[in-house]
Amino acid sequence: MNEPPASWEDSSPERLYVITGGRSGPSTEVHLDLVTLVVAKGSARPEMQPEQAAILQMCQSPLSVAEISAYAGLPVSVVTVLVGDLMAARRVYVRPPVPAAQLPDLALIEAVIDGLQKL
Repeated sequence: MNEPPASWEDSSPERLYVITGGRSGPSTEVHLDLVTLVVAKGSARPEMQPEQAAILQMCQSPLSVAEISAYAGLPVSVVTVLVGDLMAARRVYVRPPVPAAQLPDLALIEAVIDGLQKL
């Protein structure tokens, strides 16, 4: 049996290609990680793509790129392109993820343990 053709509204490759303008990465130099926080600077404008307007609406409070992807139902790669465009247009703030804490020097930990054992 033949299945009905997929509608334009699903996440077909053609739709995603149109949304990103055929680009596979953001247009900014800033690396957008899954945990990069995005905050909208203002509200959407009528001339914006619906997906960009939805991102601005979602990001009135800080959201990570992964959360935006989940809420919008779009792949992370598409979200990074859209957020990159919004960054270039100065419509959003982004905060890179907080770097992982550096562990103290192993020699220092051993010295503390040794000192505690001598008490």
